[in-house]
Amino acid sequence: MLELLSEREHSVGEMLPHVGIEPAHLSQQLAVLRRANLVVGRKEGSTVYYSLTDPHVAELLRVARTILSGVLTGQAGLLADLQATATQATATQGETRPVS
Repeated sequence: MLELLSEREHSVGEMLPHVGIEPAHLSQQLAVLRRANLVVGRKEGSTVYYSLTDPHVAELLRVARTILSGVLTGQAGLLADLQATATQATATQGETRPVS
């Protein structure tokens, strides 16, 4: 939701196809974000348009995404090392040694 709102203001109806949750849950989450003063609502007729209260929230999301990407890259490297070690161990166990 915050990523969508970092682009521009959106109504609940505009956000629904992008977030994949029920409308009631989306409204509840927006209420939590409003109480935390991260988003603000602007009513136009019967539609409420939500936007970020501060552009720094979008910057925070960008930084968090960068950090997370680095962490995941490191974990992918660790996983590759573990898989290579497991493959080597399996290959070593499968070798037959000549009988003297």
